Amino acid sequence: MKPTVLMSITFLAIFMLILSAQLVKTASEYDPYNVLGVSRSASQAEIKRAYKRLAREWHPDKNKDPSAEDMFIKISKSYEILSNEERRSNFDRFGQMDENQPFGQSQHHGFRSFHNSFYFDESFFHFPRNRDFSDSKYMLRLAQFNNEVLPDSHKRPYLIKVTSEWCFACIHIEPVWKETVQELEPLGVGIGIVDLGFDRALAKQLGAYRAPSIIGVVNGRVTFFHQAVVREHLRQFVDDLLPQKLVMKITDDNYMAFLENWHVENKPRLLLFDQVPIVPLLYKLTAFAFRDYVRFGFVDQGGTGSTRLLRQYNINTYAPTMLLFKEDTVKPVDVIQARGMKRQIMDEFVSNNKFLQVPRLVSQQLFDELCPVKQFHRRRKYCVLLITGDDPAYLPANKAFLDFASANSKDVLRFAYVYQRQQQPLCQALLQNQGAHSAQVVILERRSQAGKVLYRSVSGGWNGSEEDKYHLHEQLELLQKDPTYLTSDATLPELNNEMAPVSIFIIRWMNAAYDYVLQIYDDLLYSNWREMMPILSLIFSALFIVFGTVIIQAFSTKATEKNCKSHPEFTHNDARIIRPPKKDFVEVTELTGITYTSNLVKLRPGHINVVLVLTNASKSALLRKFAKEVFSFSGSQTLHFSFLNADKHRHWMPSLLRLACDGAQSQSHSDDEEESSNYMGYVLALNGHKKYFCLFRPVFTGDDGSDSSSDTSFSSDSRRKSRSKSRSSSHSRSRSHSREDGSGSRRGSSRGSSRATSIEVHHKLDRLGLWMERLMEGTLPRIHVPAWPTLVDDTTEG
Repeated sequence: MKPTVLMSITFLAIFMLILSAQLVKTASEYDPYNVLGVSRSASQAEIKRAYKRLAREWHPDKNKDPSAEDMFIKISKSYEILSNEERRSNFDRFGQMDENQPFGQSQHHGFRSFHNSFYFDESFFHFPRNRDFSDSKYMLRLAQFNNEVLPDSHKRPYLIKVTSEWCFACIHIEPVWKETVQELEPLGVGIGIVDLGFDRALAKQLGAYRAPSIIGVVNGRVTFFHQAVVREHLRQFVDDLLPQKLVMKITDDNYMAFLENWHVENKPRLLLFDQVPIVPLLYKLTAFAFRDYVRFGFVDQGGTGSTRLLRQYNINTYAPTMLLFKEDTVKPVDVIQARGMKRQIMDEFVSNNKFLQVPRLVSQQLFDELCPVKQFHRRRKYCVLLITGDDPAYLPANKAFLDFASANSKDVLRFAYVYQRQQQPLCQALLQNQGAHSAQVVILERRSQAGKVLYRSVSGGWNGSEEDKYHLHEQLELLQKDPTYLTSDATLPELNNEMAPVSIFIIRWMNAAYDYVLQIYDDLLYSNWREMMPILSLIFSALFIVFGTVIIQAFSTKATEKNCKSHPEFTHNDARIIRPPKKDFVEVTELTGITYTSNLVKLRPGHINVVLVLTNASKSALLRKFAKEVFSFSGSQTLHFSFLNADKHRHWMPSLLRLACDGAQSQSHSDDEEESSNYMGYVLALNGHKKYFCLFRPVFTGDDGSDSSSDTSFSSDSRRKSRSKSRSSSHSRSRSHSREDGSGSRRGSSRGSSRATSIEVHHKLDRLGLWMERLMEGTLPRIHVPAWPTLVDDTTEG
């Protein structure tokens, strides 16, 4: 090895030893216990008391010593170490002060072991951090962000810088960041700093995984800054964070509509006159903070479309001017003009005028602010409330009340009005459930947040006459002299929010969806995949569900088609397509005292129960024929099939027909039915919800007993042909129906109560299929009943 190389290595080793010794000495000299002046066995209460005492003593704003700022940083850092039991234990055992280093390794050791070769880790370059005091006041914690920043972001935007100890790019953008903070903070922009190593939970919540990052927070929504870190870009970024249409551009053409719209929005109007063509950021930030109270407009003095407006209000074009209008659109109630408009001046100006002279109570929040609850340490405040209407007949009375309020404005009095139609619960509580045919005035004082008030109604109502004004003025004078003048008490309900109709919710939802789409586009554009993972997961899950549903539906359709091909006689009809049955049998339930209520009385709307009336002797044959005739209709989800044993419940059918005697359709039928007690083979379609039924009577087809075998083998195809012919015209259908009814009645009358043979039982349901088709088409006559008869078990009688 050459001597020069050996000499270089020797000098390097000596330099490292000296530097390491110096760093170890510096670390040993810094002792948080000595800085706070407490012993190593001090309790947390003693440490906290020592920190508060030293912090008050060395705070740079109170202590003018040049070393006060450094000392204050040491005190804060010492308290951070000793107030956390884990950091304190780490320091006691290893002399460690940084929570990011692993245990057993001193903070400023430049190498792990000198005789383990020249191994360096990154902590060799970890110099003691001496963050500026100006930055430390912007440091954010997780709890502070959730409890303070997020709620406050609904009133002002926040600009947050994400930094780290090992971020050399953070040092590069630091001068631009400081200039931006000095410019935007006086305008009302909130500033914050998040250290990745100091509060990783907050960085994770923000979605910031690298440094440096700059984040904007508005209305609780987090947006990342992706452009070059230049002051102009950061200013534009803050401008873009604000909602659109905060400030309306006003010209000679629309200024009167803007001012006169105070009645609709229930807000004062504020006009800013300035020479610049675009709305200043300071004005936008003020409009964002007071957007719930005041409507803002901007007039470009240099434009050609505002000449008449400038002349009407005599605006000085050499300085920005603000005019605030309330109910009077001709004369502003307040004016402010200044060359260097400050945020504090604008806030005070708007805060003092954020309500109309007589605002309308449109929400509980507005009521709480206008008429606050009585505080014992404050002066009493009374709310003079006009209960009126929005009809044109009430306009003179409303105008007179506004004039009275303008002439009698005092700090102790707040004037407001409410529409009785929109706030009925409130008006009923104050008027004691007595409707007011004319406007009424009520003086009230709120006593609790629960809605308790003391009030007194001004007798005689309010018509706006001079006598009414004098009487109200007298009442207010008596009230200020004697607070016990309010003799009635009531508990008021919460007011309806009139400014939040369904359309407003839809607009807000659309705006939120628009912001969300922009955020997704922004994340995709800049490939912020870590932040995009939840959104991508949601998208892929939705696609999986959609495509899975389509695939399952496709397979289900194929299976249905296959089923249809296997049962062609049950799938098609000239009038419609009938869904094939899912089962190869028909479920027929007996109507008993247990199933009667659920299958008829409480049947779901739109559902129909098809009931067959039979006897013990005909039960087997009729059920077999009934199931065969209605099988093709059993695929409907709204049809239910039951049977009623006439031997057990022989009084039910006569009771039902007697209830239907009042209907025109059922009068003649009921007379015939009373003559006969044989209802075997009758079928009823019962709609339990709408209380009506359709009746099928057995019809003899003309076949005699010798043709029983041919009837038994009567194919479904021939029956379908006969049904198609019967459906060829509505005329033939109606004629067939009358013939069926007539023949059925004659047959029932001629038979009387004689026992039917097996062939007669078989023929009773020959035309039930045709009747079921007409039932599905809705062409059968409906017989309405006032109520369903009770189902009594007649076998228990006697």
